[in-house]
Parts: sequence; C-alpha cells; structure tokens
Amino acid sequence: MASVQTSDSLLIKSYVAGDESALATLIERHQTKIFGFICSKVSDRDIADDIFQDTFIKVIKKLKSDSYNEEGKFLPWVMRIAHNLVVDHFRRNKKMPMFRETEQFSIFDIMTDNSPHIESQIITDQIEKDLGKLIDELPADQKQVLQMRIYQDLSFKEISEQTGVSINTALGRMRYALLNLRKVIDKNKIVLIN
Repeated sequence: MASVQTSDSLLIKSYVAGDESALATLIERHQTKIFGFICSKVSDRDIADDIFQDTFIKVIKKLKSDSYNEEGKFLPWVMRIAHNLVVDHFRRNKKMPMFRETEQFSIFDIMTDNSPHIESQIITDQIEKDLGKLIDELPADQKQVLQMRIYQDLSFKEISEQTGVSINTALGRMRYALLNLRKVIDKNKIVLIN
C-alpha cells in the first residue's frame, strides 16, 4: 500500500506495474485541486462530476497504454486533460450560428463577447486560437482583409484605402475568405461555439 509521502512518479510506476491502490492514492491526493478547477469553470456539479470522472478515465487509458512520459509533472498534465474536457463540454453543448455571407460575420460577436464568466473566456480563447489557425491557411490577400476587419475593426472603406484596392475588391476578398473558412470548417468538422 502506497503511503501519502510517496511521490507521484513512484505511485504512477506502481500503478503501471499493477498496484490499483496507487491510482486511488493519486486521485485522493489531487482530487480537491482538480475538482475545484473543474467546478470553477462549470457551474453544474453533476457535469463537473462527469468531467472529473472522464479526466481520470483518460488518465488511466494513457497510463495503461504506457505512453505517459513521466517528468514529475503529473498534476499539470491532469489539469490540462481536465481543461480540454471542459472546452469539449462547451463545444458540444453550444453551437455557433450559421455564417452569414454579408459584411457582418457572426464570429465577430463571439470574439467581442465581454462576458465575465471564466467559461466564456475559455471558449473565447479556444475559438481565437482555432480561428487564428484557420485564418493562417487563407491566401495572403484574403487573410489581410479578414484580419483588418476582425482584429482592427476597420470599415471596408478604410480597408480599401489602406490596401490600395477598391471597396468592391475588399468586399470580394472578405467574401472569399469567409467561403474558404467555411470550407475548411466543414471539411474538418470543426465546431465553433457561441
């Protein structure tokens, strides 16, 4: 039986070697911090319980598959799994409205959401990261217009003046950028939530 003083890495080795009680000790040692973290993001206690259990199911699978790389960072690793599952939960339960191919692009509303909730911030951060990756795949001229529109909040008149193209060209590039983004999103079955 592993004692409370045993390091995480020794408990992990014991568990991988077949000592089930070592995992129980690890869970007991860290559950307050991990569950507290999940509860701070998800207000529903039942959902938090589910995410906590799913976190340790993933931990067990990873440890059993012998693909866990022990670097003395067990807790941060588990917290990262919990964080990803929280993000997945919000993605599954909140769908993004359909794109409207007009001057207004629905993702603007999401990115300028000033909600104080931590869960909204997690979602917004993840969307911005995902969106950034998608935008990077666009042709340079489309990428430029989209970034000026989203991040600098410029009008199409300002964009046309700064890029030296007509307003119609700027609008056309924006339209193609949105069409291309939609294709990438559909192809990769990406869900952006609102």
